[in-house]
Amino acid sequence: MELALKGQGRTSPNPMVGAVLVKNGLVVGEGYHRKAGLPHAETEALRRAGNKARGADLYVNLEPCCHFGKTPPCTDAIISAGVKKVIVGMRDPNRLVSGKGFRQLKKNGVQVVTGVLRKECERLNEVFIKFVRTGYPFVLLKTAISLDGKIATGSGESQWITGAKAREKVHRIRNEVDAIVAGAGTIVKDNPFLTTRLKQKSAVVKHPVRVILDNEFIVPLKSNVFRNADKERVLYATSKGLPASRRKELTRRGVDILVLKEKKGKVDLQGLMRALGELDITSVLIEGGGEVNASALEAGLVDKVLFFIAPILIGGKDAPGPLGGKGIGHLKDAFKIKNMTVNSIGNDLLLEGYL
Repeated sequence: MELALKGQGRTSPNPMVGAVLVKNGLVVGEGYHRKAGLPHAETEALRRAGNKARGADLYVNLEPCCHFGKTPPCTDAIISAGVKKVIVGMRDPNRLVSGKGFRQLKKNGVQVVTGVLRKECERLNEVFIKFVRTGYPFVLLKTAISLDGKIATGSGESQWITGAKAREKVHRIRNEVDAIVAGAGTIVKDNPFLTTRLKQKSAVVKHPVRVILDNEFIVPLKSNVFRNADKERVLYATSKGLPASRRKELTRRGVDILVLKEKKGKVDLQGLMRALGELDITSVLIEGGGEVNASALEAGLVDKVLFFIAPILIGGKDAPGPLGGKGIGHLKDAFKIKNMTVNSIGNDLLLEGYL
């Protein structure tokens, strides 16, 4: 699994996979899937092992594929190499594989052990699993709040509630997701770039697709988020017909326009996520304000929340919180967070949990 994580943020729409070949108690080959279209972990490990793969045991976190895609089937390579036993963490949820890989290996005399650290392996590839099963991206909702639950002061000042280390963490998260979604209000107020900026000079930077929700055409065309749209993809989502001049300028800048259905006067987020899934976007980070956050939760789209909590108190009845909308009327209807973890990030806390 540690090997698999080396491909985090690079393998989409494929899963993260790591493979290790062991013979007589010694590692003779290892590999991981680096990027979609490049060799799979199993074939990379076999290549490194060479003739030593014969009679070895192969450890891999996901069922080996048995179909032709951008690369040949891993099961064929495993059988040809003479691997004795394959120990696997979880079955591949992809209907093109889903047990067929196991059956092919067994049919050709390879011993198969399954379900080793299954839950951990499923958590590792939670993004891939949801995308393959539903066609929708895995959605993370991220926000930064004060200890009393404010995302800004009453005057609207929000930069910066959390410290430098927490902001660095956000950029590492951006480096791992396929897309980032923000509402028009956030763009107008903060004028963010929504790009990835990493301190490590050796790090390979990946900029997520930037998705802007703008139903009232209030986002200035000179906003930072539209910079380099011809190089780093930007999607402009609306549910209304764009004025010709605005459409022309956005197109000139290289921005792709998505016209979606409207729901309660806003862009239908369900339709947006469906459209993003059709573009092979498997993971989405929502960095919106209270209204976008609430809409995503109410639509049942959020899979995981990330709350960065700063040790400061802001106060004020006019200071906004992380969730807008009408809210709930009864506590029994509250959104319940499961499998929650809390970690220190500099002077701040990061609370993560699932819905």
